[in-house]
Amino acid sequence: MSLFSDVPQAPPVAVFKLTADFREDSHPQKVNLGVGAYRTDDCQPWVLPVVKKVERLLVEDDSLNHEYLPILGLPEFRSAGSKVALGDDNPAINENRVGGVQALGGTGALRIGADFLRRWYNGVNNTATPVYVSAPTWENHNGVFTDAGFKDIRPYHYWDAAKRGLDLTGLLDDLEKAPEHSIFILHACAHNPTGTDPTQEEWKTISEIMKRRKLFPFFDSAYQGFASGSLEKDAWAIRFFVSEGFELFVAQSFSKNFGLYNERVGNLTVVSKDTENLTRVLSQMEKIVRTTWSNPPSQGARIVSKTLNTPELFAEWKDNVKTMADRVLLMRDQLKNKLLALGTPGTWDHITQQIGMFSFTGLNRE
Repeated sequence: MSLFSDVPQAPPVAVFKLTADFREDSHPQKVNLGVGAYRTDDCQPWVLPVVKKVERLLVEDDSLNHEYLPILGLPEFRSAGSKVALGDDNPAINENRVGGVQALGGTGALRIGADFLRRWYNGVNNTATPVYVSAPTWENHNGVFTDAGFKDIRPYHYWDAAKRGLDLTGLLDDLEKAPEHSIFILHACAHNPTGTDPTQEEWKTISEIMKRRKLFPFFDSAYQGFASGSLEKDAWAIRFFVSEGFELFVAQSFSKNFGLYNERVGNLTVVSKDTENLTRVLSQMEKIVRTTWSNPPSQGARIVSKTLNTPELFAEWKDNVKTMADRVLLMRDQLKNKLLALGTPGTWDHITQQIGMFSFTGLNRE
């Protein structure tokens, strides 16, 4: 009898099971609509030209070795990542109240943030604080915060299936009714999985209620630049909340906008009230990292850091990102036009009003 005889078989992770099924399917016209990865016409992830260039530069740099990084990660990567999210001239950065934690992708950034909040937010080891996630949301949001120890994960209204858009009334009502100090997971742009984002005016209303109700914003930013082609436009909500004086977290992923899917490059940007608070917060995050992955990998962080901190490479990267964003926008336009050409019942403006990698088409089986 094995010591593990009573371990139940876990169900497969749906999106990766779909990928496995896709690989095994021999149909010549198969298309994988599962994992959110930007692909070429040959269905392969696109290696950005600027990434290829930077990889060659790193190989030829004799000053680099495989020494451990600091526990919180490569300093020049962390600072550059936070500047991309907040903007170079953000007052919070100039006031030394912004810090970063290099993480294993966006999921790792979410988990470090969740572990910290469970330990230290609104009272020590407060597992009862409600955590709100959009309905629907990326499946990992529920799992990450549950596994971090939070006991009260709640949905907030987001998708209105009837009008195929944002349920703003339901969302605002949930914000008003949420207990003070509740944590809200917000998608910075290109909402996963609906592709539906609030407008800037709607973000302002959301911010006003969250400030008045003392709610904590935790942004998930996986698609900056990739959604609209503009780093500034895609980070508008984050930057507005910072300008309104919020303390907040931003889980950043560079998987999509650098095409570095398997390098797992992420950053947790922390915006605090002042430098002294930031120092204490990062000291506790260092302890969490130490017992989680102890020390982050360097290769992906070096690629991102070199690109973001070199003006000509940064400009080239922005062009590469815009190439991807424009192609996705074109595919949306083509999908809408083909639906119209086929006389498909219904209206299809929502296909082009949505943004990013994902779309709720509204198509039923018939």
